[in-house]
Amino acid sequence: IYQEYKHLNLPHIAEEILKLWQNEAAFESSIQNRQDAKPWVFYEGPPSANGMPGIHHVMARTIKDVFCRYKTMQGFRVERRAGWDTHGLPIELAVEKKLGISKDDIGNSTSKKHISIEDYNAACRTEVMQFKQQWEDLTEQMGYWVDMKHPYITYENKYIESVWWLLKDLYEKNLLYKGYTIQPYSPAA
Repeated sequence: IYQEYKHLNLPHIAEEILKLWQNEAAFESSIQNRQDAKPWVFYEGPPSANGMPGIHHVMARTIKDVFCRYKTMQGFRVERRAGWDTHGLPIELAVEKKLGISKDDIGNSTSKKHISIEDYNAACRTEVMQFKQQWEDLTEQMGYWVDMKHPYITYENKYIESVWWLLKDLYEKNLLYKGYTIQPYSPAA
């Protein structure tokens, strides 16, 4: 049943295994075959698709995948949900640089370089996803099993509202407190 390899050709072997997994829908089957099993939930700590993936992403994702496969082998139903981190100062600064604007130009109709909030947000959404295809290609090539078809995206209102709901819930349970810590900040902002 197993093919004997006379010469070690890892790229060829990897390609064959990926084709087999695709033909058999191995990832999807690992979930469907366990419909009644106890779930083990995994939401990927999402990368930002505004930069090319690197070897450190491959290493981190490999570790994540090991845990998910282990829990699957223990009989759990492990639905793995991909995500995209779409917030952050680096995106805003990149868009401002690309458009030649500053924070003062956004939504300010008296500015010479005026840009509407809607256009600025659209530019940020485009910027943050510019390497999405490369991420999806790498995900497939490395055999990382995660649902890329239904990712959670942190700029979507559903996600934002769920975070606000959680903060409200924590506040109502008196679990939020004021603390002090040093965080990176933008001198430009």
